[in-house]
Amino acid sequence: MPLLFPQVSVLPLSRYGAILGPTRMEESARRIGEIRARLTGRVVWNISSSAVGGGVAEMVRTLLAYARGAGVDARWVVIQGPSEFFRITKRLHNAIHGSSGDGSPLGPDERRIYDQVSQRNAAELIPMVRRRDIAIVHDPQPAGMIAALRAAGAHVIWRCHIGHDQINADVERGWGFLAPYLADAAAYVFSRAAYIPRELDAGRAVVIPPSLDPFSAKNQVLPERAIAAILVETGLVAGVPDEEAALFIREDGTPGRVDRTAVVVRDGPLPGLDTPLVVQVSRWDRLKDPIGVLHGFARIPPAAAHGAHLILAGPDSTSVRDDPEGAAVYGDVVEAWGALEPSVRVRVHLASLPTVDIDENAAMVNALQRHAAVVVQKSLFEGFGMTVTEAMWKGRPVVASAVGGIQDQIEDGVQGLLLRDPRDPSELAAAVARVLDDPVLARQLGEHAHARVVDRYLGLDSLLKYGALIERLER
Repeated sequence: MPLLFPQVSVLPLSRYGAILGPTRMEESARRIGEIRARLTGRVVWNISSSAVGGGVAEMVRTLLAYARGAGVDARWVVIQGPSEFFRITKRLHNAIHGSSGDGSPLGPDERRIYDQVSQRNAAELIPMVRRRDIAIVHDPQPAGMIAALRAAGAHVIWRCHIGHDQINADVERGWGFLAPYLADAAAYVFSRAAYIPRELDAGRAVVIPPSLDPFSAKNQVLPERAIAAILVETGLVAGVPDEEAALFIREDGTPGRVDRTAVVVRDGPLPGLDTPLVVQVSRWDRLKDPIGVLHGFARIPPAAAHGAHLILAGPDSTSVRDDPEGAAVYGDVVEAWGALEPSVRVRVHLASLPTVDIDENAAMVNALQRHAAVVVQKSLFEGFGMTVTEAMWKGRPVVASAVGGIQDQIEDGVQGLLLRDPRDPSELAAAVARVLDDPVLARQLGEHAHARVVDRYLGLDSLLKYGALIERLER
């Protein structure tokens, strides 16, 4: 299969002025102008494994759109490969997160397949790459192309969105497989310093946290009427359809409307608009522990739950090509949902959100997070946790595991509540109940969370940091 070249919009950086103010914007504009001049006549290639279904794809799409808006020739390439290749890279993903995944090997046979797919993708891309182009290679899937990109004269940056704070046998297994492919990269970018492995040259590594676009369909401000209309139209909340209000603005600035519905597994009536919602939005991934969320919610005493319903939402499990485990995990979640006590099961809903229209999917997530009384991210391992950042931007109280990059985003009790033992369902139950029972705490957590994102996790900051890294590579 040939490489995919997803279409990238052009977005103006000037829109950040409404959030950051004139002083910060003037300095940012000056730096962007310097970076643009340095990159004249050169392409910044971003190479990843999927254009939909996860935080990496979303970040790449928006950062490239703003880079193009700043006058940089930024392009996106999505590699292709057979399902066997993506099963291998999923093992790598799990291993670097410190998890054994399906326990299958990463040996000579797996390396042979990985090499073959990498070489095929590189052979198609390399004729378009010129000397002094920039190639940002995202995560393990396309890392096998790094040597060929460097041989073509590109400055290669490997961007790792995953990692684990501690070394165990699985982490060593993952890095042992991957490290040989990374030797030719000029620089490495990690989400946090603790993720930089001893197998790599730490002198080439920098830390750039992930970021969000506050104006995207997933993060833009929505009127209350639009939130309600989108949730009703999607089939997540009961109510009178209001099709004329189920509106949002697409990435390219044109109007959009939510028309599709989610596939919802449920055993009772939909929650009403006045029903408190506990929400986790994630890919169907065991590391996100959706079954643990079910069990934790089930332990909230009825009086402490205040009638809340739980919605576990994720993309259509067949739509994310680089995550072959998604369908199996979703099936396990449905089975665990069926085993809940009937009195709990009627208040739990499993929602598969359609991804045919990426902006529409994002608007659904936006409305769901903005309507949530509590947003949960009960990950067992987490590279960073963009769903946490998104909920914080929306001013929602967050209950999340104290793992990975979530620890950098949240000070416990200030911007959210952290779970010290993410495997303990009772701890999740107690934290969610605490927020549901204390509206003042919920409001304070949300306000502090929003301010934290403005200060640290906006896309403009990421662009400036990547620009500084490119300048450093050429000294």
